[in-house]
Amino acid sequence: MRTINGDDVNKAVASCVAALRPTVDRDWTAVNAGRLEWSCRQTAEHVASDLIAYAGQLAGRAQDAYVPFDITLDEGTGNAGLLHVIEATGALLAAAVRTTAPGVRAFHPYPFRSADREGFAAMGIAEVLLHTHDIAEGLELAYTPDEDLAESVLTWLFPHVQPGPAAWPTLLWATGRGELPGRAPVTDWRWRNNLTLPAERVTLTGLRPAAARDLRLGGDGGLDWIEGGPYEGTRDASGFLVKAYEAGVHRPEFGVFALVRHEDGRAVGGIGFHGVPDEHGWVEIGYDLAEGARGRGYATEALRTLADWALARDDVEMVFATIEHTNVPSQRVASRAGFARATVEEERLAHAEHGLEDGLQLYIRRA
Repeated sequence: MRTINGDDVNKAVASCVAALRPTVDRDWTAVNAGRLEWSCRQTAEHVASDLIAYAGQLAGRAQDAYVPFDITLDEGTGNAGLLHVIEATGALLAAAVRTTAPGVRAFHPYPFRSADREGFAAMGIAEVLLHTHDIAEGLELAYTPDEDLAESVLTWLFPHVQPGPAAWPTLLWATGRGELPGRAPVTDWRWRNNLTLPAERVTLTGLRPAAARDLRLGGDGGLDWIEGGPYEGTRDASGFLVKAYEAGVHRPEFGVFALVRHEDGRAVGGIGFHGVPDEHGWVEIGYDLAEGARGRGYATEALRTLADWALARDDVEMVFATIEHTNVPSQRVASRAGFARATVEEERLAHAEHGLEDGLQLYIRRA
């Protein structure tokens, strides 16, 4: 899988500078940037401020708030100087992304209060691409960035947005900057970094559509797996995630998570939901481990953590797992995670509502 990285940040910044450099002698304060209330000059300054802020978050390992600093341009800095600042701050973010270890997360407020290095790279690229578009629109310039960059932003930050026929028009539409045939205009939007849930010895790391697609196709999803991983259940679940994403019905918080071991950063298994909660507030969980990680309690730890998270939500009343009658180890995992064997009536309802197959036992946890 091609992981978003610091080189992509530099590529986005280079496209911005190339598009805007021919206009440095114009008055960027005299016209608004596209549909924004900011002038083109203010928008360019905002890009530089965001790039250095994201670099500071990663380099400073901020956990609860933004690192308390900002940049101020020297008095009299012209547009050419401002583009130089954008190049410099972009290079700093690219360096921070390159030198940050996998799995390290730093504070970002939306939606889950943290982002990893890929998330910060994607946010920086999004700021550059979208605001270069805004400035170019205000200055009546043509601007179309690299399609791969736009697709990376969508698959890393907009997993809830159904892919369109082309990535750049889809990204413009998803951020209220354009139209797509057959889709209503977007008037309010947010991007979404992936959810992670720390447990005692593993972290449940939400898979983005790009990683899930790679896993479905036989890759590693950008993860360092132990011997024998990922197991087939994780690949199957990744395929369902990709189908939901392509259909525009994927809700990332009810997706698939890799179990990443704290001690060495290696992935040992997968866990996730079979879909969103139904009208009764029921949601199903499935899980598996690579063979070399079994018998150590990782699955119990992960199942308990994900069930606790789900049951703390207002839209979830019950979490359930379906387990084969012969799979005694998995039944023990569910029991240790606080699940109980369903009653006959509960199994009958599960048959009616979810098509529970013969040969499967139902284990449940209620809010």
